[in-house]
Amino acid sequence: MAEAPGPLAGPRLVAIGASAGGPAALASLLGALPADFCAAVVAVQHVDEAFAPGMADWLDSQCALPVRVAAAGEAPQAGTVLIAGTNNHLRLLGSNRMAYTEHPSDYLYRPSIDVFFESVVEHWRQQSIGVLLTGMGRDGASGLKAMRDHGCLTIAQDQATSAVYGMPKAAAAMGAASEILPLAAIAPRLVQACCGVRPALGRLV
Repeated sequence: MAEAPGPLAGPRLVAIGASAGGPAALASLLGALPADFCAAVVAVQHVDEAFAPGMADWLDSQCALPVRVAAAGEAPQAGTVLIAGTNNHLRLLGSNRMAYTEHPSDYLYRPSIDVFFESVVEHWRQQSIGVLLTGMGRDGASGLKAMRDHGCLTIAQDQATSAVYGMPKAAAAMGAASEILPLAAIAPRLVQACCGVRPALGRLV
């Protein structure tokens, strides 16, 4: 069983995973967050490292928040979006600093959403929220379940707004998502959860 988190001290963390259809979904979600959003955001998108910097630059142009590739050794910061930027897995360490690792080496998807979500459960000692967006396969579903079991708010994109309803479907099937929301409702829900602004209600599961 996961260790209970310590007292809140620092920014909340929104951990987002996405795959097929993800760049457009990320642009929609991140573009709807306000410039004064009070949580840190880290997104893991299945994309080759050659394309990650360009994707981060494009997302930066779509959003009020700054978006850039996560650097090894830095910590997530409130009001900043960091994107996994290599073909290795991004994970949090005990100091809340981030690192890239090639292990587990046998994972099909790189960078792995599960690896990052599970590291959030293991190491992040402030409030965290997991979000799983459109994508093929199952990556992120077990990590989202670990976050929910740890007491985190967990959100999966609904079928109607997913370009590929694979990862969110897997998460819903295993009870990993505490809420299943259309894409347009996720940003308002994050603002409510992190900053106290009340959105329209979504479907609870």
